[in-house]
Amino acid sequence: MKSTRLAIPEVLLFEPRVFGDERGFFFESFNQREFESAVGEKINFVQSNHSRSIQHVLRGLHYQIKQAQGKLVRVVVGEVFDVAVDIRRSSPTFGQWVGEMLSAENKKQLWVPAGFAHGFIVLSDYAEFLYNTTDYWAPEYERCIVWNDATLAIDWPLAGKQPVLSEKDARGITFNAAEVYD
Repeated sequence: MKSTRLAIPEVLLFEPRVFGDERGFFFESFNQREFESAVGEKINFVQSNHSRSIQHVLRGLHYQIKQAQGKLVRVVVGEVFDVAVDIRRSSPTFGQWVGEMLSAENKKQLWVPAGFAHGFIVLSDYAEFLYNTTDYWAPEYERCIVWNDATLAIDWPLAGKQPVLSEKDARGITFNAAEVYD
């Protein structure tokens, strides 16, 4: 598995080696030893999540202010634009974001460490998205930064469409008003 550090170096893109022929394909989607070597620390996943969303659904920018979750994410059906925002005040990349296209076709995965807000928008007719997390979901600590925050200025590939948002995501707060990590 190939790993690439992105513009925010703690966020990694993983690209598997795919073996395919007329019958289909096979690839190793996770290897603990290789993953930890790339990330540079021991990681323990405690929860796996699977979501399905229709085109133009935008989920995020989510994080937990306590019980912060690292997330290894991938798409198994469709395509999304996936975003990680550094919300660690002491980080030299505080307030910066990176985004990657993840799809069933390219089989890429993104490592979003604890200390980051996360979101994605569905570009295909629908998408199924898998998350492995390093801590449990804790709704009492869940926070949401509004997707179109002017300070972050995320370049979402909207193609002139308005995203479909949950009520919670529509009520997200600005980056400047958000609780962040030290």
